[in-house]
Amino acid sequence: MLLFFYLILINMRITATTESVESGVTQKTTEKYVEEREPITQAMISTGAAEVTLTEALFRLADVPTPKINVSSLCVCDLLVSQCDMNCCCDTDCSTSDFGTFTSCSVESVTDDSRLCRQQTAIYSINITVNPPQRVLTLAEQSNPDLFCIQKANYDAGLTFASPKVPSSDNFNDLVKQFGGFSFSAETDIQEQTGSTGYQYGVPVQTTLNNRDYLKLPAPHSASQCTDNNPAGFLMNQAVQCSRSVTLNNCLDDAALNMTTYHNFSIFAEPLVNNTVDVTIQSITLQSLNGSLTRGNNTEKLNFSVSRSFNVCTNVVLEVVYVIFYNEMGHITNASVSFVLGAVDKSMIPVQQSFRISFVEENKTQIPLSGNPGYVVGLPLMAGFKPPGSGIIHSTNRYGQLTLLKSSASQDCFSSSGGRMPVLFGYNMVSGCKLRITNTTDCTVFSKIILDILRGQNFPEYVASFGNAKVQNVGDWVQITSTTVEKQDNNCQLPVSLDIVVKWTKYGSLMNPQAKIQNVTENIITVPFSRPTRSDEIKILEILTSVTFIDVSAPAEPGYRAQPTIDAKLPYDFFYPFV
Repeated sequence: MLLFFYLILINMRITATTESVESGVTQKTTEKYVEEREPITQAMISTGAAEVTLTEALFRLADVPTPKINVSSLCVCDLLVSQCDMNCCCDTDCSTSDFGTFTSCSVESVTDDSRLCRQQTAIYSINITVNPPQRVLTLAEQSNPDLFCIQKANYDAGLTFASPKVPSSDNFNDLVKQFGGFSFSAETDIQEQTGSTGYQYGVPVQTTLNNRDYLKLPAPHSASQCTDNNPAGFLMNQAVQCSRSVTLNNCLDDAALNMTTYHNFSIFAEPLVNNTVDVTIQSITLQSLNGSLTRGNNTEKLNFSVSRSFNVCTNVVLEVVYVIFYNEMGHITNASVSFVLGAVDKSMIPVQQSFRISFVEENKTQIPLSGNPGYVVGLPLMAGFKPPGSGIIHSTNRYGQLTLLKSSASQDCFSSSGGRMPVLFGYNMVSGCKLRITNTTDCTVFSKIILDILRGQNFPEYVASFGNAKVQNVGDWVQITSTTVEKQDNNCQLPVSLDIVVKWTKYGSLMNPQAKIQNVTENIITVPFSRPTRSDEIKILEILTSVTFIDVSAPAEPGYRAQPTIDAKLPYDFFYPFV
């Protein structure tokens, strides 16, 4: 029975037919070969006249493609233009005298395509037995042992990248239609949803505008100009900035500058259902020409329309922040928007606008981390308070937990007291402002005012050691220590400088070290209060805030395992019969 199957395998024939159409003529060629006869020792092929190896038979059936490039003309070490690169044996700019100064070849071999079963290779070497030394170039053919190498390339264009079309006067309009456009996606590319009633990830949020038009978030295109064709996808948080070219004469008619454009609609709670959710105004902040911010009254939102007076447009939309709440079924339950409206004059043209949208799941507190576990450079430090008998309490706004004074153009401490900038891990920063002292200034009251300006409101007591520290694990938080340095002994001192020193170390393995904060110190420097003697005299007091990050990591030391010890035990009858 085994002999019968053996004879069947020997006499098997497989006909390979290839058809190639050229000039309207169909040609057919037939090759015959058999399957393996001895798969255990060596693959053999019966051709009727002799037995050859499988590799040799395959090369007879298919011609090896010729290289598309001349390997002798390739040179990866030729970096200097029209100059000879030292020890670059394939550099065509090198002369015979240059080769005589070479000590070796930096590139000893060059191959054409590593995917081919047979590869043309240029081998370079320096013959130092002659004087002067000479370069030796040898062209050889190497075999690729890879099981999945390319035996025959029947589509030559598949081995190279397609050459891009060069714009010209003839094809420019066609290329613009094919590759032009500044919107993020065309209407035909927008993902539609069918089946499930709730929103799915990436599906554009639908509004009541223009029969279920999408909620669109302006985004920058060429030259950072705003385009209004960017649909807001579900669960896709976005934060963009763009500039809008406007004229002061037409600011009243530009819908992109009016806040009603961004909230005068409702959002469909589900893509396939008609239930809607109104977009409520969460807050309105007014910005003056000098940059100062004032919280507006939401109940008077109808009074915040764009107006123009004396070449200044007021209540222009500068920032829009959407917050959309959803449940676990993918249904939108609530939507709010916050605005920053500002005054714009000709010096602020084009108008810079910012847009953000974030999605928050209901009944879940989502606090972004500053690292996992170690801090990431550029992310804010996590800080908070510890009431007696509880864990750490901190603000949900991680960019407002530990802050420094933000400098302003006027350098006036009172005008910039409301502006703070977050302390970012790894960034050393210095800021300051100026105060005026008159002969009626009360030192005690003035000292408290300056300290509040330096520290800001709600200066924290603890800083997280890691970027993902949990509030219930108090041991993962470092208490801020405060020191005061007095320049001279005086009854009343004015704080003029606050320096936050953060000492951190690299924690963990050398391959992936994590940043861990070890200590945080608040250094306050005071100076004696000097009151002006005259009523018309004014003294200027400069105050500074700064943060410094110091790496206190111990140098890594190589560790070695203990040398093995020999614990040899002889059998009890080893010396029998002598002992």
